[in-house]
Amino acid sequence: MRAVYFETFKGPIEVRDLEIPYPAPNSVLVKVAATGLCRSDWHGYVGHDSDIKLPHVPGHELAGTVAQIGSRVKGFQIGDRVTVPFVNGCGTCQWCKSGNAQVCEVQTQPGFTHFGSFAEFVEIRNADFNLIKLPDAITFETAAALGCRFATAFRGLTARGNLNSGDLVAIYGCGGVGLSAVAIAKAFGAKVAAVDVNEIALENARQLGADYLLQSEVAVSEIQSLGGADISVDALGSQVTAELSIKSLRRLGKHIQLGLLLSESGLTPIAMARVIAWELEIIGSHGMAARDYPAMLSMIESGKLDPSKFIKKRITLEEAPKALQEMDSQIQDGITIIHP
Repeated sequence: MRAVYFETFKGPIEVRDLEIPYPAPNSVLVKVAATGLCRSDWHGYVGHDSDIKLPHVPGHELAGTVAQIGSRVKGFQIGDRVTVPFVNGCGTCQWCKSGNAQVCEVQTQPGFTHFGSFAEFVEIRNADFNLIKLPDAITFETAAALGCRFATAFRGLTARGNLNSGDLVAIYGCGGVGLSAVAIAKAFGAKVAAVDVNEIALENARQLGADYLLQSEVAVSEIQSLGGADISVDALGSQVTAELSIKSLRRLGKHIQLGLLLSESGLTPIAMARVIAWELEIIGSHGMAARDYPAMLSMIESGKLDPSKFIKKRITLEEAPKALQEMDSQIQDGITIIHP
């Protein structure tokens, strides 16, 4: 199979011919129809993720068809249209049994713990527990756009943030995760303040219904003049945006960290004095378990949510290495989908 491949972090990256993986007894092999290019893939490429063992094939947002089935898999057949969360649970630990596979202690992640979906085929482990059948009405591209950013934003705002109609939601960073959060918040009847330094990103947020479009340097004062945010989201993942998000909250507000806060030390200072004095909540959100997908898929089928609006670019596998390398230096306008 053809796959995007690198042997050193920040090093050469290319498309190579690799052996097609043979699925383990509990695994399936998925023929990839579409896979999203995500900033998390860039973090992996530059060495920010300790789960990655070299050499490596990136890619974790995917949809396709079942091509081969392990001997113990019962719930799927060859040809089934499927997608998968970017966090795959073991299915047997206390967290998986409680419905929280996204924090499974022995989770696997295509594109991190093993070869990913920037390839013609990818292995999905513990398939009966993690794999999701796609409704016919949802395209492979739309499903690939869900994988990390949209599903993470959906669960972060709804299950973790307890989003309500009428809430004021501040969203810092209007890339793929942030735009997903804008659309989800509006679908639930919230008012949205979208914050970014880039006019293209803010225009994308406006088209999705954002009520206020703010530059980062004035965002805190503007949002506080509105009474402060009930929920504030750092969708980018930096010390600056995390702190601004926290300072945008009203008293008893909720900060949701969706963007990866990765640094050399692994630590990120935050405004804890404000957290204590205003009794703020700091909430992490790390994807969404397969069992929670039906509610989100139902909203997409009904037209209340449309992740395909975020897809701005489609590229081939051969174009993927350059696109991945340039993610930190190029303006990210919506979602890029790779067609292997």
